[in-house]
Amino acid sequence: MTPVAGGPRGIGIGWRREIDLTVERLPGVDFVEVVAEDLRPDALPASLTGLGKPVVPHAVSLSLGGAEPLRIDRVEHLAAVADALDAPLASDHVAFVRAGGLESGHLLPVPRTREALDVLVDNVRATQAVLGVPLALENIAPLLAWPDAEVSEGAFLTELCARTGAWLLLDVANLHASAVNLGQAPVRVLDELPLERVVYVHAAGGEERDGVYHDTHAHALTAPVLDLLDELCARHRPPAVLLERDDRYPTDDELAAELAALRAVHERVRV
Repeated sequence: MTPVAGGPRGIGIGWRREIDLTVERLPGVDFVEVVAEDLRPDALPASLTGLGKPVVPHAVSLSLGGAEPLRIDRVEHLAAVADALDAPLASDHVAFVRAGGLESGHLLPVPRTREALDVLVDNVRATQAVLGVPLALENIAPLLAWPDAEVSEGAFLTELCARTGAWLLLDVANLHASAVNLGQAPVRVLDELPLERVVYVHAAGGEERDGVYHDTHAHALTAPVLDLLDELCARHRPPAVLLERDDRYPTDDELAAELAALRAVHERVRV
């Protein structure tokens, strides 16, 4: 059962202008996700609205984990895009992208401290008050961890959801990145999370360079990412899984094969 009424089900792909015709003709696409900042709510692309599939707007710039005041104009933009798309929910990241008046252009990890959690909770609640649709929060692919963490990632996300009522957008590729870059045990994170609050899942390709895993969204899915999806589904099958691809787009057949691989794991019968 989908946690959010009308929420995504099945297998999806990130809609991008560069592959709009590909997405339209790909077999087995049940829903799509779009980067909210790439859209104007009053001028949605016909190649997106004509799909006839659920669309989830995904924000990258709210800076929910930032200590600076929340940019309400960015929240209002996300809300307007969600409304224009008749979206069942919207999503963003457990991260910050702005500090000292500067934009990082990258999703930065939030310190896992009680103080940082309080700030995050306040910003999430303020966002929810404006959005008008449920909000899902995504774990990121960190390249570093702040010192003096007071709780684990799983406990941090669990308390965040409990205090805000937010849903989880669980990125299994980002769990793999945390395993390689920080030595974090992804299975432990899965064991700690309220998996019944996972409304959909991200999966993407990346590459490891000099011992650091980069979540590039420009490479094919890897075995460790598919294995983590399998681990998740064995514990609690999420309603939906989405393939992210943002660069070096492969052929239609290759994308279709990746979607089929995700579906095979997602729908596998487990006893």
